Amino acid sequence: MNSPPSQDAQGTSTRPYLIRALHDWCTDNGFTPYVAVYVDGRVQVPMEYVKNNEIVLNVGFEATSGLKLGNESIEFKARFGGVGRDIVVPVDHVVAIYARENGQGMAFPVPTANGDASADASTGPSTEVRTAATTTGLRLAAVDEPARQDESGPDQPDDDPSSPPPTGARPALKRVK
Repeated sequence: MNSPPSQDAQGTSTRPYLIRALHDWCTDNGFTPYVAVYVDGRVQVPMEYVKNNEIVLNVGFEATSGLKLGNESIEFKARFGGVGRDIVVPVDHVVAIYARENGQGMAFPVPTANGDASADASTGPSTEVRTAATTTGLRLAAVDEPARQDESGPDQPDDDPSSPPPTGARPALKRVK
């Protein structure tokens, strides 16, 4: 009796809508929207800038030309080292979108080899790669898991989202589960 819901019942992916919403939020507040992208053969980016299968891209209107935040892909033109490039990123390869200035944003599951998104860290880039986009103390929650308080006890003072990251230390991505 309880069969899994069909694609129609589940609807389309929320990822492109969340990406557009956070891009709009960044733009409206004067922040620079960055996306961290998991790179494989489906992603069209300058490979010389890819490190550990990841690239971080400035998707602000000042850095792009012809930006299209579609449901299937993000497309734009940008200059890398003075050379204009066409960029095409499948939406399911965006692993995070955040504001450069304050690190606020959202993380998404990394795509697996079969094309499905998965939160399984063993199938995607290393933890170091997934944290590369966190140069400003980004605190992200995966979209497939609701944020909740850990039942083991109260957070330590350094986990307080209202406190700034320590100066001089390299911030790390903290996935809130």
